[in-house]
Amino acid sequence: MLKRKLGTSGLEVSNVGLGCMGMSRSYGAADRNECLATLREAVDTGVTFFDTAEVYGPFDNEELLGEALEGVRGKVVIATKFGFRIDPTRKPSVTGLDSRPEHIREVCDAALKRLRTDVIDLFYQHRVDPAVPIEDVAGTVSGLIAEGKVRYFGLSEAGADTIRRAHAVQPVSVVQSEYSLWERDPEAAILPTLEELGIGFVAYSPLGRGFLTGAVNLDTTFEQGDARAVNPRFSAEHRKQNIALVESVSAIAAERGVTPSQLAIAWVLAQKPWIVPIPGTRRSARLHENTAAGQIQLTPQELAKIRALIESFVIAGDRYAPSAMAMLDRSKAA
Repeated sequence: MLKRKLGTSGLEVSNVGLGCMGMSRSYGAADRNECLATLREAVDTGVTFFDTAEVYGPFDNEELLGEALEGVRGKVVIATKFGFRIDPTRKPSVTGLDSRPEHIREVCDAALKRLRTDVIDLFYQHRVDPAVPIEDVAGTVSGLIAEGKVRYFGLSEAGADTIRRAHAVQPVSVVQSEYSLWERDPEAAILPTLEELGIGFVAYSPLGRGFLTGAVNLDTTFEQGDARAVNPRFSAEHRKQNIALVESVSAIAAERGVTPSQLAIAWVLAQKPWIVPIPGTRRSARLHENTAAGQIQLTPQELAKIRALIESFVIAGDRYAPSAMAMLDRSKAA
């Protein structure tokens, strides 16, 4: 697989990573043995970038990666996250945000044990905590870097002003946000800010939680535990409008001789050389389909056609339920 540098920090990873959340939550029950096999196959395929978080499960996902990657730890980059208050005895287990310095340290130490490693390659703040100054968060992670427990600092779903404030205390290596053919909000303020500061960008949900693959249609029903059942964009009402985008994307993909998933991933890769998408999957076939997209070079004509298409569509529905939307940082000052 090809490699990419995430900004100017020196962090280099495969140009397509693997988002591991779905192996433990959000998409219904998963077969653990299948997930372990897919993770190990990803390494054999050349994937070096794996994304997890304590809240995935909670905790189960980090343990899964720790088991799967222990024997190849020196070959891979593992990203995990802090920032939630979690009560595993409750459902839902997340009871709020928590980026207090002492909590960040607790999460770091626990994650190191679950991941079976002595250092976290990339440690993200999962969501900005308005109760804790971002300068305190950055300073705490800076201390963990100095202690050798963390290599790089990242932010997830942070606004431009927050990024700048954090970066002034401890260089931010990577910002992660949702970015895809049907979610382009980062283009307005985030991507220009990152380009100016030399920060890499990781695009999660580059396949629109499976919607852009073409596998979801108007008759699709979601099993118990699948977060898409309460996601506004997947509601029956909004799906009627949004499905037209998938149909048009699928037509362009067919012209090129690739799958809709591959076109969606290749489009994200084409936007900037310091962007890395992390599509998630549990299955070997999907893994190979997704990673093969890293070899696809879209022509300027194809990119112009896709851009015109997506800008002509109005996507119906928020990308999260109201409670999750409320946790997104809106500090958009560039």
